[in-house]
Amino acid sequence: MSRSIELGAGGKGVSGSGARGPGEARVSGTIALHGTRDPARRSGPLVVPLVQSTSWAHSAVGRCDGPTYARVGNPTVDELERVLGALEDAPPAACFASGLAAETALFLALLRAGDHAVVGEAIYGGTVRLFRQVLGPLGIGATFVDTSDPGQVAAAINPRTKLVFIETPANPTLRLTDIAAIARIARFARVPLAVDNTFLTAVIQRPLDLGADISVYSTTKHIDGHSSALGGAIVTRDEPLLERIRFVRKATGNIQAPFNAFLTTRGIKTLPLRIRAQSEAALGVARALADDDRVERVHYPGLPGFPQAALAAKQHAGGLHGGVVTFEPRGGAEAGRALLDGLALCTLAEHVGSVETLITHPATMTHADVPVDQRLRVGITDGLVRLSVGLEDPAQIIADLDRGLDAAAAVAASAEKGAAACAPTN
Repeated sequence: MSRSIELGAGGKGVSGSGARGPGEARVSGTIALHGTRDPARRSGPLVVPLVQSTSWAHSAVGRCDGPTYARVGNPTVDELERVLGALEDAPPAACFASGLAAETALFLALLRAGDHAVVGEAIYGGTVRLFRQVLGPLGIGATFVDTSDPGQVAAAINPRTKLVFIETPANPTLRLTDIAAIARIARFARVPLAVDNTFLTAVIQRPLDLGADISVYSTTKHIDGHSSALGGAIVTRDEPLLERIRFVRKATGNIQAPFNAFLTTRGIKTLPLRIRAQSEAALGVARALADDDRVERVHYPGLPGFPQAALAAKQHAGGLHGGVVTFEPRGGAEAGRALLDGLALCTLAEHVGSVETLITHPATMTHADVPVDQRLRVGITDGLVRLSVGLEDPAQIIADLDRGLDAAAAVAASAEKGAAACAPTN
């Protein structure tokens, strides 16, 4: 494997487009730190206080200066919501206990028995499980389609469709969906469009500016960035929808814990710096893997050979494409397992977006609940691995992958030798 590291370049609602160019998606460190582009001088604690209280005292019957109960709101959670909203020029977000809790609230706010959703087929495995095994038995239908083809999305929408839900880049294949194109289709059908933007965050991609109605996040990933705080968030400029989502959160008790919000607010302060560094390192790692004969294929939107490179350049801001790389070593599933077992620096974990470099085997970990035919159809083979590049020296990450690929190549060679020995000689 080459040791040279080449670094990369350092919507309103259904009724309106709100579309703007991806150049405006650059989010300054000022917003991440202060929650606004033009912070005013203020007094008080420099760090947002952790308010670890379940209840608020009433000054009189019917009079309370707080949210009354932590299931409804909390000042520490409020601060995180304010910053997340500001990152997308939106009202304060609604924060949840996890990314899946945020998705569940969104689906309960928009879908009823008999309704239907169009969902990307290349998407986080937990979302697939939620639709198939939880919402399906409640009478909510879902059609999984290749959302990189707008025609499939348009064809799947029917009179019962109440939501289009996509993820771009898709987890884990990194296949892209043209948000603006899907937004036009959804708007024509008067169906809201939600985009899971967990992999890129608002630093690189702002779905609302591209015409989407809703941005969905697992804040556990890049936004927190330190593997210490579970959480999720919904961001939208549709205030009636936001109120409905907040009501569902109150009714189901899925608000984010104050301590997790405190940690996430601290993590978000360095988000623009972290995701830029991780994106640049990921590009160097992807280039090294693409040049390695022991690797069957590499998926990364920053590579010139990526099938949707033009869309990536248009849709992602600042020449950045995120910190996630997926690839497949030659030799299939056994070679993939040998690679994972042969690593030292890259930690095997079912996670993404942390400051440490993490590696995952989607077929047995994040996407184990996805039906095999759907998983293989979208390119999640048994040998595919997902790499979340951290903040280590990129040369050390590549050296570690080199060791893993040596182990994978040895397994592949042994398998080929065994197959040759068993082959008929006549």
